[in-house]
Amino acid sequence: MPRKRSLLRRAIGWFFKAIGAFLIVSVLMVVLYRFVPPPITLTMIGDAVSGHGISKSWMPLSRIDPNMARAAIAGEDGRFCTHHGFDFVAIERAYLRNARGGRIRGGSTISQQTAKNVFLIQGGGYPRKALEAYFTVLIETLWGKRRIMEVYLNVAETGIGTYGVNAGSMRYFGHDASSMSPSEAGRIAAILPQPKKRAAVAPRGFTRRHGNTLTRRVAVVRNDGLDACLR
Repeated sequence: MPRKRSLLRRAIGWFFKAIGAFLIVSVLMVVLYRFVPPPITLTMIGDAVSGHGISKSWMPLSRIDPNMARAAIAGEDGRFCTHHGFDFVAIERAYLRNARGGRIRGGSTISQQTAKNVFLIQGGGYPRKALEAYFTVLIETLWGKRRIMEVYLNVAETGIGTYGVNAGSMRYFGHDASSMSPSEAGRIAAILPQPKKRAAVAPRGFTRRHGNTLTRRVAVVRNDGLDACLR
């Protein structure tokens, strides 16, 4: 009996040590990435293992055409500048839409997507969602909105093996992301939810319609100040 209790105490001790180590390492990583571009993500590693090349080219937010951030806000997170990582209105709306059936929609913010893209895998169910929430709180606290948008636009998948809007712009339009028209920004924003299935060049069906909608909304985001936190 004493031996079993000793083993139990050791297991509990190691458990709490592991949690403590995870908390320390995760905070240090978030602090580091506040200043240093993330060198690679688990999604990129997955592409490399699958035999796909990895194309990425980091560009500071100050050089990325503002149309791109506006298109991302229009398509992914209209309350990006006002929420603190979680848009509970969007989550509720997504739940009600999905309950009615039809096209499945998520309520994830750009902050949540950035946390997932940088620190986690794409799948994983509820455990991953819990970690996503944890990292979302960290980056909202330690990075701020401009850095979150900067990292998001540089690590988001914009095609098979293509990461970031700069690499995406060069792939689809033949020039970097420093000068993008509202139409080009809208097309890339339209493929962000499903970059492996959608194309920004000669888009069809929903992708084309959604891209045209986002192109029009770029001006709305600018005029309504929905990108104020990035200026």
